[in-house]
Amino acid sequence: MSNKMWGGRFAASPDAIMEEINASIGFDQRLAAQDIAGSKAHAAMLAKQGIVSKSDAAEMRRGLDLVLKEIAAGRLAFSRALEDIHMNVESRLRELIGEPAGRLHTARSRNDQIATDMRLHLRETVDHLDGQLAALQKALAEKALEHAATVMPGFTHLQAAQPVTFGHHCLAYVEMLGRDRGRFADARRRLNESPLGAAALAGTPYPIDRDMTAKELGFDRPMRNSLDAVSARDFVAEVLAAAAICATHLSRLAEEIVLWCTAQFQFVTLTDKFTTGSSIMPQKRNPDAAELVRAKPGRIIGALTALLVVLKGLPLAYSKDMQEDKEPAFDALDNLSLALAAMTGMVHDMRPNADVLRKAAAKGYTTATDLADWLVRELGLPFREAHHVTGRLVSLAEGKGGDLSELTLAEMQAVHRKITAGVFKVLTVDASVAARKSFGGTAPANVRREARRWLKLLDRG
Repeated sequence: MSNKMWGGRFAASPDAIMEEINASIGFDQRLAAQDIAGSKAHAAMLAKQGIVSKSDAAEMRRGLDLVLKEIAAGRLAFSRALEDIHMNVESRLRELIGEPAGRLHTARSRNDQIATDMRLHLRETVDHLDGQLAALQKALAEKALEHAATVMPGFTHLQAAQPVTFGHHCLAYVEMLGRDRGRFADARRRLNESPLGAAALAGTPYPIDRDMTAKELGFDRPMRNSLDAVSARDFVAEVLAAAAICATHLSRLAEEIVLWCTAQFQFVTLTDKFTTGSSIMPQKRNPDAAELVRAKPGRIIGALTALLVVLKGLPLAYSKDMQEDKEPAFDALDNLSLALAAMTGMVHDMRPNADVLRKAAAKGYTTATDLADWLVRELGLPFREAHHVTGRLVSLAEGKGGDLSELTLAEMQAVHRKITAGVFKVLTVDASVAARKSFGGTAPANVRREARRWLKLLDRG
């Protein structure tokens, strides 16, 4: 027997393997609410335009509400033979209201249906992710305010470079996440156009009102080209690209947390809430949550790559290949949401070890640049000459096995005779960070101001 929903031309049922590869209900059932919302808007428009009777449209909407309740309650058994969420909803609607259900598909296609469903779903998902990103930003900004003056080493090449503050380090990620939110907002703005009414690919001869359905579904406007409306999946790719960049930012912070928790660093402590033990080594406290967040970009970047490879050779308009956009997108965005939740929890949970951070900040001659700047500022040396003098002093201190601040004035003057005792004022990590008052610098006053600014912005939404 052919498929009763579309099989007028077909005399036999699909082969079992055809059904297996063709069916998408296993994953697109999560679009049920969006599919039914689109159908209700479409039914209302059909009635307004006189394409179906008002009584039929009212029955459609009543039946669709019943279907949604059944799905929400887990009472609707989805059928693989009906392929997808659209056919499953329509089939159940026919069982509930009879003949009027057959008129619902007038002036539309599954092609514009699924494009509409995905845009609605991604719009909701982006809004949810934005809220999670804001929560993580707030957790980091609160930590920044608390630790605005907690000195730690700043690194380049993973080598101690200059002292910064822990709060300043946290605010760097607040900025990154702010750009992530901007990327998602841009993607949301572009995807918020309605494909509904484009039908299969060419539009429809029925006198439909696409502005009405677009408005009903919260879209900014209907899409202007029917071919583009059903074949575009760049909106999915753009959301996944934003997700991939965001996941990369989370991974960088996760990697730092993994390093900071080691016995070699001991920069921060995570409690039992976000660590695990070993089955054989009783002393272990493993930062598994951070490690798993670090791993998530692999599948999220993979989802973006998979979609782009699917799309790269497709002619217009719709091809069944496009069915492959959903599982990677669902998986990637679910995992990004999980990673954001885990990272927010870890940020709240982690406790910087201030004494360890301060001692680490003083190692590696991190105030060498402050010494060079002092030579420029106080003695008028060209920076390149000051750099050379400082290098000789670092080499001298290193040979003695001590810090720059442990050199005597006489030892310094042996390298450059004009150095005065005033130099020792700049050779502490506190003096170093306090001096960095330039816009965007690590001075504690800057960090407090920026943290409060971010918290105010985030509280305002």
